[in-house]
Amino acid sequence: MSSSVERKRIRKSPAARRAEIVAKAAEIALSEGLECITLRRIGEDLEVRPGLVSHYFPSAEELVAEAFGSAAAGELDALLPEGDADTSAVERLAGFLARTSGPAWDDISRLWINARHLSRYRASLRERVQVQEAEWRGRLTGLLADGVAGGEFRAADPEVVAMQILVVLDGLGANAGTDVGSVPVGVGRMAFWVAESQLGLPGGALDS
Repeated sequence: MSSSVERKRIRKSPAARRAEIVAKAAEIALSEGLECITLRRIGEDLEVRPGLVSHYFPSAEELVAEAFGSAAAGELDALLPEGDADTSAVERLAGFLARTSGPAWDDISRLWINARHLSRYRASLRERVQVQEAEWRGRLTGLLADGVAGGEFRAADPEVVAMQILVVLDGLGANAGTDVGSVPVGVGRMAFWVAESQLGLPGGALDS
């Protein structure tokens, strides 16, 4: 009789197992890139059979799209959380801009570059990229609209200003995939200056 004891397996609900698979895939997407997501890799990392992963995601392409959507949505909630009555629009925008630098922002910037490139060839990923672009644009537009309504900002079209800010951040994020090092202050603060000038704020108003 073998003295080894087989490790007891924990049976998870379908919803919990699917969430676990997506979370692991999103983790890999942020740290290594979407190309590194395979059904076999997820199975190995979670110590389950690849067949179990394919039960929830028949194709790696579907899992890649879901992983990107989960990671992008999670980063949006971390970088630009929903506001509350005790936080002004200026404070929320300043906090968002302050968080768009450093390792966390570099990771999500790389992911967006990665996803936009791959979406040229993968329809399901392209659709998810478009959904997340709308989510990010909508969240920031809502913040700016709140500021306009409360008299904190002045802008004829908050959505246009939101798009201007995001375009600048996208441009700055392109450096995340290179070894250019730190950018000059005059470049790194472009998003702050665009926001302040387009929202009728004095220079430095958005410094944390």
